[in-house]
Amino acid sequence: MKLFSPAISRLARFRHWRIEQWINDPIGSQREVLQDLVTHGQYTDFGRKYGFKELFNIRTFKERVPIQEYNDLKPLIERLMAGEENMLWNTPVNWFAKSSGTTSDKSKFIPITQESLEDNHFQASKDVLTLYYNFNNESNLLTGKGLVIGGSHQISKLNEDIQYGDLSAVLLQNTPMWANWIRTPELSIALMDEWESKIERLAQSTIQEDVTSISGVPTWTLILIKRILEITGKATLKEVWPNLELYIHGGVSFVPYREQFEKVIGEGCTYLEMYNASEGFFAGQDNPHEDGMLLFLNHGIFYEFMPVEEYGKPEPRTIGLREVEIGKNYALIISTNGGLWRYLVGDTVQFTSTFPFRIKVSGRLKQYINAFGEEVIADNTDKAIAMASQKTGLVVNDYTAAPVYFGDNQKGAHEWLIEFEEKPASTEQFAYELDCALKSLNSDYEAKRYKDIALTLPIVHALNKTVFREWLKSKGKLGGQHKVPRLSNDRRFVDDILSFL
Repeated sequence: MKLFSPAISRLARFRHWRIEQWINDPIGSQREVLQDLVTHGQYTDFGRKYGFKELFNIRTFKERVPIQEYNDLKPLIERLMAGEENMLWNTPVNWFAKSSGTTSDKSKFIPITQESLEDNHFQASKDVLTLYYNFNNESNLLTGKGLVIGGSHQISKLNEDIQYGDLSAVLLQNTPMWANWIRTPELSIALMDEWESKIERLAQSTIQEDVTSISGVPTWTLILIKRILEITGKATLKEVWPNLELYIHGGVSFVPYREQFEKVIGEGCTYLEMYNASEGFFAGQDNPHEDGMLLFLNHGIFYEFMPVEEYGKPEPRTIGLREVEIGKNYALIISTNGGLWRYLVGDTVQFTSTFPFRIKVSGRLKQYINAFGEEVIADNTDKAIAMASQKTGLVVNDYTAAPVYFGDNQKGAHEWLIEFEEKPASTEQFAYELDCALKSLNSDYEAKRYKDIALTLPIVHALNKTVFREWLKSKGKLGGQHKVPRLSNDRRFVDDILSFL
C-alpha cells in the first residue's frame, strides 16, 4: 500500500487546477451541468413527460418541471426497483441508497447511477483530498489508513440485479481498488449492521493500524473513540494513533461536539466538514479556518435555492447562484445525474460567502420550533447548546426539543430532553444559560421571552447516557445515518421518548 501512496498523493495535489476552473466560473459550470443532465433526461419517461427535448435554458426548465418531493417520484422509483429502465435516467440503475430517518417509519430509496457514483460521489471525494492537500501541503495523510465508520448493507429481494444499502455501504461496495489499500476496517466489518457488535469489532480491529484519518458521524465516532480509549487505557486518541491528522465529519452539526473531540483526540488534528447525502455529495470544507463548505458546482448536480418562506406555496420561487444572499435560509433544490429532477432535499442551507460559494447546513425544512413565532432552527440550538455547555462545564452528547403549548393557567415553553456525559445534580443553571444563549442568537425568541409573556424558561430533562441509543434501537434505527431529530414543531418525538422512559 505504501508503494502506491506517494503516487496517489501527487495526483491529488496536481488536480487543484480542475477545481479552480469551476470555482472561477461557477455560473458557466452550472449551466453546463444542467445542459448535460437534460441531454440524458430527454430519453426517459420523466423527460418525455415534461418535454426535455424543447428545454433550451434554465428559465424554461423551471417553468416546465414542477418541484418534486420523494412521493412525487416514488412511482417511477418503484418501477426502477422492479427492473424497468429509462424512468428517470437513461442508463441502468443497479444501486439504491436506502435513506431512513427518525421522522418516518418509511424508507426512501434514492437511485444511484454509474454517473452519480463516478462524477459525483467519487469525484467529490477526490476533490476533498485535493483541497486538503492544498491547505496542508506537508500532509502525510496517505502514509497511513483512513478509518471509515460507515453504514450497513443488505441485498434487495426485488430483483437479483439490484442491490441497496445505506449510502456509505453502496460507496464501499463500489469503491475503486486503490481506495481499499488506504482504508480500514476490512469490508466485512465495515458493513456489519448490528451496531453494538460493530463498534466493538471496529475498535478491536483498528487499534494496531496506523490510522491517519477518521470519517464518520460525530455521535457514533465519539462512541467508538471512547471504546478505543477504554481498551487501550490511553488518555487521547493521538496516543493510540500518533499520526492521526484529520477528522472528516458530517450528518449533524459539529458545533456541540467540537470541545469533546478536541479533548478525546488531543492536539494536532484538523477537522473538516462534508455535506454528503444519499442524494449527492454537495459540498466540502476547503479550509478549516473558513466558515462554511465549498459548494461543488461541477459534479453532476444543478442547484436551485428556495427561500424558506416560499415552501408550501402552489408555485414556489427558486433562485440561482447570482441572486443568493449571505445568511439567508434556503431550501435546497437539486437536479442530479442520479435521476432526481428539481428535487426538494429537505435541508436548509445558508451561504457564508459568495465567489467562492460556501454554504453551511442550517437545519431541516421540517425540523424547527415556531409554535409562538420564535422561528428557532437547528443552527440556533446547536450553537446555544455549545454556549451553555461552555458556561456550565457540562458535556452534552445529544438532545431533542419541542414546544409546550398554552394550557389552563400554563404559558408556553420549550421542553428539552438532553443526554449529558455526566448527569448534573440540577439542570437549573444549564436551562438558564441555554435560554440566555438562545436570546443572544435569535431576536424572535428573545422577543417572545420578554417578561415571560409568551414563553417561559426552557424545561430541561437530563437523560441517562444511553437513552437515545435505546430509543433508536427500539425503532430499529440504531447506527449509521439514523439520528435523533433535533427539533420538532409538535410533540411526537418528545412524548414518545418520555413514554419510552
